[in-house]
Amino acid sequence: MKNKVVLKKICSMILITAMAVSMAGCGKAVDSEDIEMVVGEGAAGNAVEGTMGDGAEKGNGEAVYANAEAVTLVSYEDVFTNRDLSGEYEEAECVKILLNGSSASVGSVETSAGSSASGTSDTVQINGSTVTITQEGTYLLTGTLTDGMILVDAEDSAKVQLVLNGVEISNSSNAAIYVRQADKVFVTLAQGTQNTLITGGYTSIDDNNIDACIFSKCDLTVNGTGNLTVNAEEGHGIVSKDDLKVTGGNLTLTAEKHGLSGKDSVCVADGVLTITSGKDGIHSENDEDTEKGYCYLAGGTLTITAEGDGISSGSFLQVDGGSFNLTSGGGSTNNNIATDENGEAVSTKGMKAGGQLVVNDGSFVIDSQDDSLHSNNSLTVNGGTFQVASGDDGLHADENTLVAGGQITITACYEGIEGSSVEISGGTVSLCAEDDGLNAAGGMDGSGFGGRFGGGFGRDNFGGAVSEPGETSGTSASEHKILISGGSLYINAEGDGIDSNGGLYMLGGEVFVFGSTNGGNGALDYDGPGQITGGIIVALGAAQMAMNFDSTSTQGSILLTTSTGQAGTEVVLKDADGTELVSCTAEKIFSSVVISCPELVQGDTYTVSVGSEDTTVTLESLIYGSGSGMGGFGSGRGGMGGFGGGKNGMDGMGGFEGGKGERPELPSGESEERPQMPEGMEPPQDGQMPGESGGMRGEQSRQN
Repeated sequence: MKNKVVLKKICSMILITAMAVSMAGCGKAVDSEDIEMVVGEGAAGNAVEGTMGDGAEKGNGEAVYANAEAVTLVSYEDVFTNRDLSGEYEEAECVKILLNGSSASVGSVETSAGSSASGTSDTVQINGSTVTITQEGTYLLTGTLTDGMILVDAEDSAKVQLVLNGVEISNSSNAAIYVRQADKVFVTLAQGTQNTLITGGYTSIDDNNIDACIFSKCDLTVNGTGNLTVNAEEGHGIVSKDDLKVTGGNLTLTAEKHGLSGKDSVCVADGVLTITSGKDGIHSENDEDTEKGYCYLAGGTLTITAEGDGISSGSFLQVDGGSFNLTSGGGSTNNNIATDENGEAVSTKGMKAGGQLVVNDGSFVIDSQDDSLHSNNSLTVNGGTFQVASGDDGLHADENTLVAGGQITITACYEGIEGSSVEISGGTVSLCAEDDGLNAAGGMDGSGFGGRFGGGFGRDNFGGAVSEPGETSGTSASEHKILISGGSLYINAEGDGIDSNGGLYMLGGEVFVFGSTNGGNGALDYDGPGQITGGIIVALGAAQMAMNFDSTSTQGSILLTTSTGQAGTEVVLKDADGTELVSCTAEKIFSSVVISCPELVQGDTYTVSVGSEDTTVTLESLIYGSGSGMGGFGSGRGGMGGFGGGKNGMDGMGGFEGGKGERPELPSGESEERPQMPEGMEPPQDGQMPGESGGMRGEQSRQN
């Protein structure tokens, strides 16, 4: 079956239009003991818009960005109760509290500020401008309270519902709402009302460190359909020392420190939240119980502008839905690294988890100074749409990074997708990177896991070390890998397009790489096995570091060099009948081509065209031309085929150890000359690799 895959040129928003089809040879078993495949079930993620060649049949990729099977660390039903979600109350059954400037009343009880009188009822005590609720029940609050406080101090088994029905409470020296004791408190925003809470500072009134406009020692839920504005001129916006949940309402929070903070968890089911914070927008952390301190986001519309992290979870972070617009640390173009009161760098990531980070669905627009999605453990994307600009990595995990579904567009980053290991099994990924596109366990640039802002392997770039090699990840260098088994990838990288400090395995999917024009980087770079058993790949880059897949592969792959590769040049692979199998248009200058698809059959003849330049290749073995492989060891070295009539590979720059395991035969009368580079691209001197600024980098640069 013949299939044509066409890549259209769009770099500003980098969109792939590619046809996923059922092809012979896809998904063959990996012949290696070094690889354990982890693929989310149900992942499709196939792009279906494109052009098929003659004789092709449409595949089963009907769902363009289908989600993989969700990963559940916590469930919606376990987190949210019916009462959390409903926000309902019976007004006739409420205790009504009228706030009147510096006074408040319950029924006939009223006091004035400055008066020595105090009022009491069965459930409410009023002393000056402090209203204390002492028993379980539902309380309907209306009016204005100046320099006052709503204090909940009930039995530790009590459930208290505060219905804000058009209130304005300000307090220059403490919280506007303080929950000292209860089992659970619901702050319900009455339909159609505007409510405002303001605090200017905090003066100690008991043993608790009150530091938020709404401060609760117990579980706290904000629900309803009304509006709430929280302005914390000092401290945090809303804090719970247990679980904090938001299930409805229109909330606008401005806080000197964190916007929402829950010690045990912060969970959002619905609502419209606009948060501006001097630290993290949403923060959960529990130093005493590592199973707590998590974030669960299931819905709602969240717009967060944070000087710290947009969303930070000390434990795991799971996203099942919602719309997120996150700006952290001034965004991806901000080069000024802020420090805290201890002189430590402030973490400025979009979404950060100390444990696992799982995204099952949602819509995300993220502009972050540091990583946009970051996990100190593992990162899994099963679905959702992402528009990402990062000053460091687009997606980063100290352990595995897995993309099994969704649509990910990374318009700016230092490195695109990074992890100790990287696995792509579905979805569509489009990225432009200043350095490597995909990176497993650090790259040749010497930055390792640290990227633009330094650091090292397993290091949280803004916020200190989180692990040393082998501690957090538990992954040895031999276990690092990049595994591609499905999905569509478009990579435009100034460093290596795909860089693995271990093995590179391609089992399926569609991959288009436009690598660096810098000879110190290649479109493909790997240290372990480089194996292809299925899928479609076109990788264009510089010839000096060019690598092909190795002889453990079961699918054919061709590596050729060219002196005419310019931006806008079309690269086409045809079979002996002239049927186009794969084609794409180059985004930038290139001098090497790696091209593979399931139709490549050993013994058959094919034509590879770069613009008007044609080369006929007979696959005497599955791997034609194995490249210089300066970045690889033990495999991937050998000859590169050249355009202009050569049947086999011309001498590369690194011996003839890999590929077929023998020196490629040169056409009669041809000398062993290195391929000519396009203008502006010079081959390196023996034993040297040119850096981006002309410097040389030796083998020690890989010890990161």
